[in-house]
Amino acid sequence: NRTVRKVAPDRRVTTLAGRAGASGSADGVGDAARFHSPYGIATDSSGVAYVSEGLASTIRKVQPDGTVTTLAGLAFATGHVDGQGSAARFFYPHGVAVDRAGVVYVADTENNTIRKIGADGSVTTLAGQPGVAGYADGVGGSALFNRPHGLAVDSAGVVYVADTTNHVIRAVQKDGTVVTLAGRASSPGSADGVGAEARFFLPEGVAVSATGVLYVSDTGNQAVREVLLDGTVTTSAGS
Repeated sequence: NRTVRKVAPDRRVTTLAGRAGASGSADGVGDAARFHSPYGIATDSSGVAYVSEGLASTIRKVQPDGTVTTLAGLAFATGHVDGQGSAARFFYPHGVAVDRAGVVYVADTENNTIRKIGADGSVTTLAGQPGVAGYADGVGGSALFNRPHGLAVDSAGVVYVADTTNHVIRAVQKDGTVVTLAGRASSPGSADGVGAEARFFLPEGVAVSATGVLYVSDTGNQAVREVLLDGTVTTSAGS
């Protein structure tokens, strides 16, 4: 529908921004704004929503009153460039997360990197090597991902990544250090267990609770999995 919708606690649904069926990329207020392919979304403590515009390769910012601006990237200009605002480039970003300080993290899916956006729109690469799909734990550019999708960030600023095509869940520290929390790379399956004993199949979404428990939408397995910080994986729902 190319819109951002709002669901109230009483289940009443309203359209916050965008116009149903109207494709494009335009900043504006409410239905004057245009989206092309919104994917990931996250909100900060003040209710501002951050939206990854997948095929448009931008990150949009939506105020509670429906005012839409482009935080980073240039619509339909793909690439991998760190920089300020529209000078930055993304390549089909998906997952978005926001920490307590208002820093936005992005799973830059087709670039195989995790990006970081400051409040001023400055984009840097936290981990991964642009354009290189693979699997490696390490620091910054020595770490490798394979089409990461979902992101979540905990109260300590640790970013959790559903590294989709590697079939694993990764953790990224503030300094860019990447470790594998659960699953074994290139070994899809469905198994509960600890760390590398566990198996996932194309996990996409991830969320973290206030107590540090991770919940993963294990897409290929049609299941919701629960991951503790020691890497213990159980199946919460689905089969």
